Amino acid sequence: MSLEISIEVTDREGMVHILTAPTDMNLNLMEVCKMYELPVKGECGGMAMCATCQVYVESLHPLPPQSDDEIDMLDQAFFVQENSRLGCQIQVTTEIDGLRVKLAPESD
Repeated sequence: MSLEISIEVTDREGMVHILTAPTDMNLNLMEVCKMYELPVKGECGGMAMCATCQVYVESLHPLPPQSDDEIDMLDQAFFVQENSRLGCQIQVTTEIDGLRVKLAPESD
């Protein structure tokens, strides 16, 4: 049985979007944002090789630790903050139901 979760995304203009996503399709946050046509590029296709899906996590949800690849990519990215994560590295699971994030500014 598929469960759906909600994720609150604030876009770069400050508009809040409530996204729903199924937990049984192996999606990540970047893919969900793209499904809702939010301005997330995801140029590398979710391989943690660019930072065009960077978000600021604004809620206290327990997320998996950052991989070495994600840390390396964020070291090279613009507008990085302590709560920066790559959306492509946040899997859609029941544990992130109610997650609140804000899209990071674009670097180009």
